[in-house]
Formats: sequence, C-alpha cells, structure tokens
Amino acid sequence: MKLDIGGEERFAVAADWLWQALNDPDVLTRCIPGCQQMIAEGEDRYRVILDLKVASIGGSFEGAISLSDKTPPKQCRINISGSGTLGQGTGHATFSLVTEPDGATTMRYAGEGEMGGLVVGVGQRVLKGVAKHLIGRFFAALRKEAGENAAP
Repeated sequence: MKLDIGGEERFAVAADWLWQALNDPDVLTRCIPGCQQMIAEGEDRYRVILDLKVASIGGSFEGAISLSDKTPPKQCRINISGSGTLGQGTGHATFSLVTEPDGATTMRYAGEGEMGGLVVGVGQRVLKGVAKHLIGRFFAALRKEAGENAAP
C-alpha cells in the first residue's frame, strides 16, 4: 500500500539550528515518536528501534535510516526501511529549509512510502491519519527542543 506525505512547518529558530537538530541522532531519538534507540552505523546511516502505539495500533519495529543529497543548511533526502510485528515498509522523503525575512525558518517536506503486512489491513485512510498524527507529534517534540511553546 502506498502512502504519501507532505506539508510545511514554520519554526521560530534559525535554519542553522534546525539543520543541526535534524542531523543530530540524540535530538531525533527524543523527537521521533516511539524511538527507543538510534544507532550510528556509518556516515549518515542509522539503525532505529521503535516501539509505537497509536490508539489500538501498536508494535515494535527495527529499521534503517540514511541521509543523502545533503546541502547544508538547506535540504536533505531521507531514506527509510524497516519491519516489525505489524509489517514492513520502505520510503523516502526530502525536506528543505527556507529562512524567512523575520529570521524564522520554514521547513517544507514531501515523501512517499510503500507498506505491507498486517498493518495495511486497517486501510489507507486510517494509515494516513496515523501518519499525520505521528508527524504532528514529531514536530511538537522538535518545537519543544527548539524552546518554542506553541505551534505557529
């Protein structure tokens, strides 16, 4: 089952700070929902262990994340693959950072993934809702890291 994501978020921090945070495994471990560990396996490559639960959907997953096509502090491509108790999936996303005239940063992101296994039994509409919820939790945690009190 294919799943597309995309959107934009505004942060009241400089692009350099946001770039560093998005490339810091410790920050990402705290921000990725359900992330238990993010283990470096080489330059810009990580093994990730997740224990996720959203409503009645939950499971443990192990996967790989790699970063490529990096143009600091402007853009990056993220490749992800993994499997777990509810299925498996692969995907990729790109993000770009734009400095606004007021010094804030807008992050634009777009990606797609392919999922299989038991998790696809809940249907695309439910999975898209779960993905949207998890993305929202990620950005809320990233805002907390940045010291922002509320979403714009």
